[in-house]
Amino acid sequence: MMDECNEALQSMTFSDVVEVIKSLSVDEKRELQILLQQYLREERCEEIYDNFQSAKIEQQKGELKFSSNINELRQRIEE
Repeated sequence: MMDECNEALQSMTFSDVVEVIKSLSVDEKRELQILLQQYLREERCEEIYDNFQSAKIEQQKGELKFSSNINELRQRIEE
């Protein structure tokens, strides 16, 4: 039963999902909105953490360069 459900979900297109969402009740749509916001927050937190870990490794390798000189910072952005 679960395999059949997974197969059906995997064959759905984005427009199929949109149509299913449109058919939900207002309460179900609100719940889905809350869940999506939570998932997006979690994904963003993971992205920030991954970026932090990468920066930490770069810093340990001495690959990060710091400056308070605005011209130098502009030059680095252009590189």
